[in-house]
Amino acid sequence: MVLPMKTFTQLSWPIFNEAILDYHKTDNVDTPIQNPYPVKSIEYYLYLKCWIDTVQWHFEDIIRDPEIDPADALVLKRRIDKSNQDRTDLVELIDSYFLDMNKDVVPAENATINTESPAWAIDRYSILALKIYHMQEEVNRGNTKCEAKLAVLLEQKKDLTTAIDELLADIAAGRKYMKVYRQMKMYNDPSLNPVLYGAGKK
Repeated sequence: MVLPMKTFTQLSWPIFNEAILDYHKTDNVDTPIQNPYPVKSIEYYLYLKCWIDTVQWHFEDIIRDPEIDPADALVLKRRIDKSNQDRTDLVELIDSYFLDMNKDVVPAENATINTESPAWAIDRYSILALKIYHMQEEVNRGNTKCEAKLAVLLEQKKDLTTAIDELLADIAAGRKYMKVYRQMKMYNDPSLNPVLYGAGKK
């Protein structure tokens, strides 16, 4: 398999930061997404992934307001739950992309499976972009305590970049193989959550 000129992290990191900067033009969780990439392209999914993460980051800020109205908090909790499901579904879709990309690769007899799939590593990469953005904001505000934290995050970025690109290279070369495991979150399924399937029963 001929690898593209860019590694996957070189493709994804700028897209993640583009989504973060686009969100912060309004800094409002209700801002409609304006995804600039062709629908169903991997770039489209990467932008959408980081947009979901960015909105959820700010959901989590809002719900920690000690003065939030309980009714508003419940509505927001439902939005966070929906966001988490969307995030999970998108990670599985991106893993399916990697699986299809390597469908013709024959794993070596001694090939091993990674503890984390490529897309779940990309999920952490997206969230790391958010952490770096917001920690840099704090440094820019003059919070010197955050300088050391930012340095750690940047080191994490370097390590995670290497790990993701090596994992994808290993899969492409047959040294590792991957599977897509669906999350099967039982609490979201009305037929599996006893509170939901028991609704109306006495």
